[in-house]
Amino acid sequence: MAAAPVVAELRARSVLVPMSRPVRTASGSLTVSPLVLLDVVTDTGVVGHGYVFGYAPEVVAPLRALAEAIAPTLVGRTLAPAQRMRELAGKFRLLGLQGLLGMVVAGIDMALWDALGKLADQPVAALLGGEPVPLRAYDSYGMVDPVTDEAALRESVASGFTGIKIKTGQSDPADEVAAVGQVRDIIRPDVELMIDYNQSLDPPEACRRIRRLREFDLYWVEEPVAAEDLAGHAYVRRRTGARIQTGENWWFPRGLSAAVAARACDFAMLDVMKIGGVTGWMQAAGEAQAASLPVSSHLFVEPSAHLLAVTPTADWLEYLDIAGAVLIDPCRPVDGYVTAAGPGLGISWNEDAVARYEV
Repeated sequence: MAAAPVVAELRARSVLVPMSRPVRTASGSLTVSPLVLLDVVTDTGVVGHGYVFGYAPEVVAPLRALAEAIAPTLVGRTLAPAQRMRELAGKFRLLGLQGLLGMVVAGIDMALWDALGKLADQPVAALLGGEPVPLRAYDSYGMVDPVTDEAALRESVASGFTGIKIKTGQSDPADEVAAVGQVRDIIRPDVELMIDYNQSLDPPEACRRIRRLREFDLYWVEEPVAAEDLAGHAYVRRRTGARIQTGENWWFPRGLSAAVAARACDFAMLDVMKIGGVTGWMQAAGEAQAASLPVSSHLFVEPSAHLLAVTPTADWLEYLDIAGAVLIDPCRPVDGYVTAAGPGLGISWNEDAVARYEV
């Protein structure tokens, strides 16, 4: 019996990638994607890829340093993501897996799964017992100006998207009502409209605002209050009857468990980097199924397309391209649907672009 492939090297590089569509939120704007690219090199020569999103340029250097510090722990170990995750959780038990450390560990998990898929010449969705399937996607916008962004919104609908998400939380509630109303008028009545407050309100203010938006037939209201305020989310959900979406800031599956216990949401939005990579997502997906929570993805189009394909309560894939500029073959929507690519997670670096944006 041939020896199992092992990790020969873990490499980390940081890039600042221009975003094709800058994202404006209630707390600031994102114009570049601060990414750390992770390469798990095996003793067979196969290389698995993963990446993490740092949100701010200042964060990529410490993320890269953490990955480099963890690398010796993995060298010589087999490509067994679940076992490696257990070992890393044990190694960092006193600190806990969250924050920058949790992000790096999840990125390593993704790269391990990508390597396994490439070794088997199979998409990760197949390794997980499923297969790539077309997933309905929504086009994800920041805060919009319904006048200057009208053409883009119409193009999104014309291209096949059946869901549009906009960020909101304008300082003047009347401006918010006007903007949401205008967007609803621009997109077809049969196109679902989601709004995202990005944690910008307190619970009483969230209730006041959401009540004013009832007429616009919102599919969900996302993170109206601080992500960690599960009681606040539950309060808003009870008092308004709105369907509350949250989860992109849950750290590992325990975050989902806490939200379910608090009755904080109607939906679960899993971020593969924060939920614990492929391994953490699969555990969370089982918990979401048990709680009858529809699951949508946050960012990370490429791995999320594999994971939603095997998620029993899959709902929407968020289409917001953060890494396409450094990929050879980015995952693009076709008629409003996204299908996972392989082998592995379908991630291959465009090395010319990486060199151009590396920092």
